[in-house]
Order: sequence, then C-alpha cells, then structure tokens
Amino acid sequence: MMSFGISKRAIQATASLLGLAVVWQIASLFFPPFLFPPVTAIAKYVWEILSSWTLFVDVLMTSGRIFAGLMGAFVLGGVLALLLYASRTLENYISPVLTFLQGIPALSWVVIAIIWFHGVEFRIFFIMLMTTLPAFTFQILGAIRAMSKDLYEMVLSFRPRRMQMFRMLFLPTLIPDIITAWRVNLGNAARVVVVAELVGATGGVGYQLLRQQQLFDMAGAIAWTLQLVLFVLVMQQILTFLENHFLRYRAVSERA
Repeated sequence: MMSFGISKRAIQATASLLGLAVVWQIASLFFPPFLFPPVTAIAKYVWEILSSWTLFVDVLMTSGRIFAGLMGAFVLGGVLALLLYASRTLENYISPVLTFLQGIPALSWVVIAIIWFHGVEFRIFFIMLMTTLPAFTFQILGAIRAMSKDLYEMVLSFRPRRMQMFRMLFLPTLIPDIITAWRVNLGNAARVVVVAELVGATGGVGYQLLRQQQLFDMAGAIAWTLQLVLFVLVMQQILTFLENHFLRYRAVSERA
C-alpha cells in the first residue's frame, strides 16, 4: 500500500510537470522566442550543459558552494543549539541576535560581503552561512527541547553507554527535525547562492544566468535554472534516503 502511494504521487508529479511543459510550448506558439522559447530549444540547451564539461563545471561549482555553506551553518548551528540548551542566560543574549540576523535580506548580505571581503569563495560562503545559520540553530534547538524527559529518564535507568544513548534516543529524536531543517534550508540556499553569484562571481549558475540576461537568451536562462532545480531534487532524494535509513524502525512499527 505504501509503495502504491509513492508510485501514485510520482505519477501525479510527473503529470503536473508535463502539463507545465505543454502550457509553455503552447505559449511559445503565440509569443516570440526571446519570451517563450520552444521546449525543444530549452531541452537542447540542457543537454548541451550536461554533455559539456566546460559548462557542467559551473553546475558543480554552485553545488559545492551550496553544500559547503549548508554544512558550515549546520555544524555551527548545532554547536550553538547545544550551548543555548545548556544555558538559559546565554540563550537570552544570543537568540535576539539570531532573530535579528534572520531578518536581514540575502541581498544585504551580498553587499556587506563585497565590502568586507576580497575573495569570491569566502564571500559566498559567508553569505550562505549568515542566511541559513539562524534557521539551523532554532530548528535544532527546538528538536532538542522536544525530546521527552520521561523517555530520557527511562533510558538512563538501563545505564546505557554513550553510544547506545546516542543511537537509541538522541538519533531517532533529532533526525526528523534535522532532515526537515536541511530540506527547508536547501531551498533557501539555492536561491541565495544565485544572488551571491550574480555579483562578483566568475563561475557558477548565477554567473551563467547573468550572461544569459546580457545575451537576452531566455532558453539559456531556463536551462541553467533547471540545473539548479535538478541539484535540489537530487539532494532532496538523498535526504529522503537518509531519513528512511535512520528511521527504518517506523516502517517496522507500521507493519506491526
């Protein structure tokens, strides 16, 4: 039943995307190519990117920047969450700062990074870190606080080793919220990295999008955008695999 539900959702998602492509193709019959290029032209450009190492390296560059920024924010956010959980006084000082940082637009961080730093890679890493750190911190802190104290005390009564405590209590409790945090921040990071690459970068999807805008090439702009969408979809599937792996006990309990 579960596999049937997944297959049905996949079919529905595919049908909706095909419907969007059909609508775009119909629009291309009534509007000039620089506004709505044919789907075949976009597909040809997508294949050109995927089959050319010179072009595909820009996709890898952007993917690496997204992953590095998210990993840095995740690690630092996890440390901050543990510190805030351990000290209510520290939380009273740090939480308002994180809330303030969360309200700063990504474009503002781009301007600040350009003024503060010279290296392009460090600029982009800084922007990614500052835009995703508050969300990671608050989401991990919320996950820790949501842990059942009664369950924690019950597990302690069995005198488990640290690794057993981590594997049997902390991991199942925190993994769902951590996966959700990655999913939410992944979409935000994909949007932010394009903005960061539009200003000052000499490579990446954002840089290529700027070139397409200068060339007034809508097919190229859509093709490069789809590369970023494809990366996000692949990462989402990886996160789903990790969630199913670490939380496979759920499937066992459902069958039982």
